[in-house]
Amino acid sequence: MTVNFLTTPSCTSCRKAKKWLIDNQVDFKERNIFANPLTKNELKQILMLSETGTDGLISIRSYVYDQFKDKINSLTISELLDLLVAHPEMIRRPILIDEKRLQIGFNDDEIRRFLPRATRKSDLERMIQNAQ
Repeated sequence: MTVNFLTTPSCTSCRKAKKWLIDNQVDFKERNIFANPLTKNELKQILMLSETGTDGLISIRSYVYDQFKDKINSLTISELLDLLVAHPEMIRRPILIDEKRLQIGFNDDEIRRFLPRATRKSDLERMIQNAQ
């Protein structure tokens, strides 16, 4: 299964995630969301998999966020998605997504969900044996 890896070139977390994917031999397809922005439908698909909704998707550290932060809570979901399409720098990165899983941002523990099940199982067995 191939992971869609949504990134930007200057993002430190994106570089960490890319190194992890390569080191763990996870198949991925990288997409620079500045050069090839997400569509409104793609953002909807991401939100459908998200446990935190738009809060987890929006980068509050973005300089563009500061310009819109007072308006964001009053926007409809459609208006918010239009804003994110127009300003991809407001989207938290990296985004890793496949048919069933989503991760927004880089987290050492959570990214392991993209390992094949057999690899996760053998890692767990090895940890159990080491703990005994």
